[in-house]
Amino acid sequence: MIIRLAGLAVVVGLAATGTAVAQALPDGWPARPIRMIVPFPAGSASDTVARLLGNSLSASLGKTIVIDDRAGASGNIGVGVVAHAAADGYTLVLGTASTQTLAPSLNPHLDYDPVTDFAPVSLVAEAPYVLVVAPAVPATTTGELIALAKANPGGLNYGSAGPASLAHLAGQLFASTAGVVLTHVPYKSSAQSVVDIVAGRIQLQFATIAPTLPYIRDGRLRALGVTSAARVTTLPDIPTIAEAALPGYEASLWLGVLAPARTSPAIVERLNREIVAALAAPELKEALIAQGFEPAAGTPAAFAARIRTDTEKWRQVIAAADIHEE
Repeated sequence: MIIRLAGLAVVVGLAATGTAVAQALPDGWPARPIRMIVPFPAGSASDTVARLLGNSLSASLGKTIVIDDRAGASGNIGVGVVAHAAADGYTLVLGTASTQTLAPSLNPHLDYDPVTDFAPVSLVAEAPYVLVVAPAVPATTTGELIALAKANPGGLNYGSAGPASLAHLAGQLFASTAGVVLTHVPYKSSAQSVVDIVAGRIQLQFATIAPTLPYIRDGRLRALGVTSAARVTTLPDIPTIAEAALPGYEASLWLGVLAPARTSPAIVERLNREIVAALAAPELKEALIAQGFEPAAGTPAAFAARIRTDTEKWRQVIAAADIHEE
């Protein structure tokens, strides 16, 4: 803990002395291409975001950002590569809420620490879920759904992409916060669970927004709330669950760039500045929104704080529900 606080103090100091730090970049960095590891397969949402961001950074930094997909072990293989890489600014990872905040509670055998082995650079994007119900469910608001669940303990089923997935945990957090009992039905993919909720075989789901939009728009599913802290661009009329019924509720898959621990603060500051600028550009913002993401740039200190708070939040949810990765 002392190590993390010291690191945070350094990052906060950078914000106040950005010009001085920028002049201290080591060895003319970047002097060669930079590798950004994606801990999931080519074609995944993480891979798509990495390539969109990589194109922007390549232009602004004047060096190619090479996207290196290293899938396996729920993302832990690719993240581990970066944890043990040289801290020279030439190896980065596009980490996720799953790899950086769920992994410590689900996998006691990690060969790295998702907090102390990394230098957070910037949050990049968030992909909240949308709480949807089948048309036959007699609830038109989140509050009505909670009342229905209280009247039928365990009688409402919700699907997810599998045990210990973030969508599963979003449902468990919802249940514990609302004081209700929901029955989790794991699937091999979210696409399979959407088929069953449309058919009425399950009653609700914390669904990925982009692929669910067509079902919401044509009335095959009813959207009650989004799991983010603020409303989302693609569903502006749908309230957050926090504003509708459960203050403080939030559960989003996020993506962010991290470097190995002990990476030069000057490099971290420069990368952060370029990422923030890239995400402010309309073309990248629109591309991310089209993929179901909300751009979410911020400071290294803010990203570090998000990792710490989310790690503790999900640790409590996982422990209370005795959830295990399968």
